[in-house]
Amino acid sequence: MITSIDNVRIKAARKLQRRRQRHQMDAFLLEGLRLVGDALQSQAPLREVYFVPDLVESNPALHLLLTQLNAAKVECIACSAQVLATLTETLTPQGIVAVAALPQLPLPTRVSLCLILDQVREPGNAGTLLRAAEAAGVELVIFGPETVDPFNDKVVRSGMGAHFRLPLRVCDDWQDITALLPRDLPFYLAQADAALAYDGVDWLPAAALIVGGEAAGASTHAFQLAQPIAIPMHSQVESLNAAIAGAVILFEAARQRRQACAFS
Repeated sequence: MITSIDNVRIKAARKLQRRRQRHQMDAFLLEGLRLVGDALQSQAPLREVYFVPDLVESNPALHLLLTQLNAAKVECIACSAQVLATLTETLTPQGIVAVAALPQLPLPTRVSLCLILDQVREPGNAGTLLRAAEAAGVELVIFGPETVDPFNDKVVRSGMGAHFRLPLRVCDDWQDITALLPRDLPFYLAQADAALAYDGVDWLPAAALIVGGEAAGASTHAFQLAQPIAIPMHSQVESLNAAIAGAVILFEAARQRRQACAFS
């Protein structure tokens, strides 16, 4: 039972709240029943789990998850609520935090739909885009230059387990991004004032969608590389939240492809 916040293992785990340490230690934190359960179900490499014993008897879901973790031979370490609180970012912790290795899922042999986040700095938007990408059938997500770390706590929570199932890569420059993708792959950029509507694009061929941040927008390189596309809107609305706009476009691509399969 760990009762000191100065415990060596707790101090090491707490370092993972910082981006540099996450990538140096090749690990990140997972908080809550849903995320730890998703990681276990997806067979993500869990290094250790910290839990609060006092909450186990009163929470059947936590009891069941710990039973499954023990059966999978994941090291589960009891600690006080005060100690666990130093590892969490939420106001009401669920009594469980895991340390997992950074997922490095293999790249797909063929990319038919790729999502690129360009200067997306808001963690909630990044995580929601990742979740929407998985739901829409995207095969690869790239976190591009000046984009929030995909293993930031808020990104992980908003991603709802997509980190364990969808290949993603972090690229600090556009040269690295284009090296990951086929040379002839067309790029489209979500842009509020574009002349071409998103549903006017033929999404059946392979393509990449770039979504820029709400504050800074997309980078100059993205504008040089991609065809801008817009979501037509009524009333006085100027633009949509980046995550909503990205999801709308991705699901249009999914709709066209699903419809093409139905008639083939």
